[in-house]
Amino acid sequence: MTSSRIPRFYQLSVEERLRELRDRGIIGPEDYESLSTGSYILTAIKADRLTENVVGVFSMPMGLGLNFAINGRDYLVPMVVEEPSIIAAVSSAALIVREAGGFTSTADDPLIIGQVQVLDVADPDAARRSILDGRQRILDLANSTHPNMVARGGGALDVEVHLRGASAGNGELLVVHLVVDSRDAMGANLVNTMCEAVGPLIEELSGGRVFLRILSNLTDRAMVRARAVIPAASLATEHFGGADVRDGIVLAGEFAELDIYRATTHNKGIMNGVDAVAIASGNDWRAIEAAAHAWASTSGRYQPLTHWSADEAGNLVGEIELPLKVGTVGGQVQSNPAVRLAYNILGTGSAKELAEVMAAVGLAQNLAALKALSTEGIQPGHMRLHARSVAVAAGASEDQFEEVVERLVASGDIKVWKAQKIIETLRGGATATGTIDIAPIIAASVDPAQNVGYGKIILLGEHSVVYGYRAIAAPINLAIRAEVTRPAAVAGARPDAAAKSELVISGWDSDPAAHNPDGAALAERVATLIAARLGVADTPVRVEVFPELPRASGLGASAALAVSVIRALVHSFGLSLSEEEISQLAFECEQLVHGTPSGIDNTVATFGQTILFRKTDAGNEIEELDIPVPIPVVVGLTGVRSLTADTVGRVHAGWEKNPQHYEAIFSEIDGLVGTGVEALRRGDLPALGEVMNLNHGLLNALQVSSPELEALVDLARRSGALGAKLTGGGGGGAMIAIAEPGRIHSVANTLDVAGYQTYLTEIRTSPNGRVKR
Repeated sequence: MTSSRIPRFYQLSVEERLRELRDRGIIGPEDYESLSTGSYILTAIKADRLTENVVGVFSMPMGLGLNFAINGRDYLVPMVVEEPSIIAAVSSAALIVREAGGFTSTADDPLIIGQVQVLDVADPDAARRSILDGRQRILDLANSTHPNMVARGGGALDVEVHLRGASAGNGELLVVHLVVDSRDAMGANLVNTMCEAVGPLIEELSGGRVFLRILSNLTDRAMVRARAVIPAASLATEHFGGADVRDGIVLAGEFAELDIYRATTHNKGIMNGVDAVAIASGNDWRAIEAAAHAWASTSGRYQPLTHWSADEAGNLVGEIELPLKVGTVGGQVQSNPAVRLAYNILGTGSAKELAEVMAAVGLAQNLAALKALSTEGIQPGHMRLHARSVAVAAGASEDQFEEVVERLVASGDIKVWKAQKIIETLRGGATATGTIDIAPIIAASVDPAQNVGYGKIILLGEHSVVYGYRAIAAPINLAIRAEVTRPAAVAGARPDAAAKSELVISGWDSDPAAHNPDGAALAERVATLIAARLGVADTPVRVEVFPELPRASGLGASAALAVSVIRALVHSFGLSLSEEEISQLAFECEQLVHGTPSGIDNTVATFGQTILFRKTDAGNEIEELDIPVPIPVVVGLTGVRSLTADTVGRVHAGWEKNPQHYEAIFSEIDGLVGTGVEALRRGDLPALGEVMNLNHGLLNALQVSSPELEALVDLARRSGALGAKLTGGGGGGAMIAIAEPGRIHSVANTLDVAGYQTYLTEIRTSPNGRVKR
């Protein structure tokens, strides 16, 4: 690695970071592909082989600690941790140390102790001498269990005997220590096997009774030390001089030395960094924690693991010492692809080197914490980073994100509900980064009083449905909601004849209808048409629309907009309009927007049901589909807005020019729809996936796909999707993919890592009652 310094790395998207690592030669093509697609993620099936009673896999973020220079070498340090301030803080501290010459770190040979408990010893001193006289026999027997370890320069090296005092009812407690060099392995199983093997011989030599035979996690024979010397000037901040910061860090360290309550938190901060590297490298972080805290107590008083002082030149000197018995080979490294990736990035060649890196990370983490505590306090930076996580969880869109974070921090109330209120104030809609799981609420019954129109996906049959062929459509629980305000009615005054009705669409830009450059005017025409049909055109109103649906994405936003506005006006004026009449009026609005709509969007937007749809001269044929089990679906957005009217128009132009060939394609699609209906009724996901893939190919033949859609479809399939295709008009917009229930989250995660916005939903039998037709 040439450098661990990557400026503005945090400002890049995940995909841009991966490309940066690839272009710098930090990761190779295979690792780049693995990280881009998410194929490195541990599956439930693999996890079932690693532990018991597996029901799933729990994921945590893996980030990189930057700027580390240790013993004259640069390291990018993989860290697995959920707390957002940790990686940012350690990278900042590492940069300070880097500019001061970097860390020096040294580790002892990786020794580990196995303990054999001996009871009922008649003469403890004689037993001790006998065991030590038989030292070589014990070592030879222990090493015979692991000859390969001996061949690599490791194995059992020494035998110690300790008398621990009287055991209740069992005489003097005699403990035999087997000192083992496990080289680059963690060594727990190896040492336990050796202890089991030598137990009978120790009984013979001691004349006592062997009881427990087990390793010790107090690995004080595998100590590691790291050191940093930092000029005071390098510590200066906007409001604090370097000498003041230095002295504050020294005082904070002294506080931990004198107070056990502070020492506990002090050491916890150190282990924030050490544990994060341990988890990323597949090491037993629980054993590492236990050893560190035990070592902190060996003086008889719990002490901090670091020491901070000022040298004669006025530099800040930080030192850390702790036991770190880690491994770089073994089952965890080989069985977990994410751990292998972490080692490829880190580039350590031995367990000793890994321990040296981990100690430097612990020291840097402590420096970051003490520097913050002794200056502006730890909360401002921590809370800002926490606010970023909360903003993501609340569904902040990319363009809202920084504003939501700023308002959260200013409020001092960093909660998801608070972020959601801020988002609602900003009228940002549902454009969150990452996967939003909308499946749990998709089954909710349509409540007309909500004034909503539902979004939709077309599973099979788009475009051909315009020409009288069948299509399958399903609702998603992303809706558009409308509210009507009548100021005159509220005030009890007569309507002002000069007042005008107003349509306000919150969260969309100046093209609110999302279908052409004259979108704002088109939206007004839709609203005017609705008001005229309902007989309320002469009453000034304010119609405010709150969209969750992303616009121009093939998810039925225009139909959902029309349905929500119709319902809002119907309820505001106390009108009587059936669901069928609402759907028909929304269809008229669709004609304004698209020219030749099929009628499928307004039907799903109104009724919120999974249907088989066909448009005929005699009226629409609509069949509700009974689906035995919910079918999980990933909806992925390309990020490219597409005008449905444009793609429908292009297909229509091609059909007029060459109807024979286009009708042949439409007929092929219709056949796939029929096969898809039967697959849905059987709950046959592989069969459904196959027809989805074929349908996408035919839509590509109609020239309604796009490079962005093709890339998204290909990525979904490579990550495990059984079927993936564009949905809606095409030309950009959205893609849908199905996968086995145990795989669907992996597919979604792959798309997330690649930087796409995704939603998780389900196709299921609707509980909302029958569609009347």
